[in-house]
Amino acid sequence: MSRTKVAIIGSGNIGTDLMIKVLRNAEHLEMGAMVGIDPDSDGLARAARMGVQTTHEGVAGLMALPDFPEIEIIFDATSAKAHEANAAQLGPLGKRLIDLTPAAIGPYVIPAVNLEEHLDAPNVNMVTCGGQATIPVVAAVARVVPVEYAEIVASIASKSAGPGTRANIDEFTETTSAAITQVGGAKQGKAIIILNPAEPPLIMRDTVFALVDAPDPAVHEEIRRSVEKMVADVAAYVPGYRLKQPVQITEIPGDQPVETLIAEGAQRPTHQVSVFLEVEGAAHYLPAYAGNLDIMTSAAVQMAERIAAAKEAHK
Repeated sequence: MSRTKVAIIGSGNIGTDLMIKVLRNAEHLEMGAMVGIDPDSDGLARAARMGVQTTHEGVAGLMALPDFPEIEIIFDATSAKAHEANAAQLGPLGKRLIDLTPAAIGPYVIPAVNLEEHLDAPNVNMVTCGGQATIPVVAAVARVVPVEYAEIVASIASKSAGPGTRANIDEFTETTSAAITQVGGAKQGKAIIILNPAEPPLIMRDTVFALVDAPDPAVHEEIRRSVEKMVADVAAYVPGYRLKQPVQITEIPGDQPVETLIAEGAQRPTHQVSVFLEVEGAAHYLPAYAGNLDIMTSAAVQMAERIAAAKEAHK
């Protein structure tokens, strides 16, 4: 079976973890190049030790490689601003781009929710680590009952956040909030990220709060089943993804002010759905506490694998 050759731009935490996943786990992908801008980066050194072609001259260096024409899919694990420039150079050359930054030039993709809808898109955005962990749950609730408001809180170990992640905190919240509504199906959405400095580092934890109009107890059971199925779907490509405790559905007290959270004129929700998640990393690069790396890179590999498989199927 021929494999689709890929390149990774960005030799930091995310790019390095992604490279290891492609080398170890991918069925349809082959590493073509690891691209960075720091010749002394650990990611480039590790790539070279693993037999992967490298360049420290950024996208210009990638484009100068002799086998650049053979590379079909390019993962961008840099920053939102850098991806804009990278996409402007690579997009016109017919390269498929999988964006792991919050740049959001292309459509948002959460594999368990809408991967099949965007297999032909030239540039897809993998939202954020918090979005990959929580938006499937919002979508699972929205499949049962309208979600008037969804709020997600992503707590990650400070040690797992590299300079690119830190530079994109504002973009993280904006992109994730937008994807909560566009992919998750909530009418209003909000995202919060916490870089937890605790030592020893704590595993990634995510919380989803959804406000719904669901007075019928039978609907509550449908919501629970839908969330549990979605968690299983995500865990199929992110094995460390799991519910921390059973789905909680509680009545909203009549005196609790929720009107500022929902759209003007919307019916007042009756119940709050609370879902508590944990993401344990596979420890391919950073230790297992870095589930935020694992869910992001696993989602990106899942997207690339499906693109490559679809290409093979049409040959």
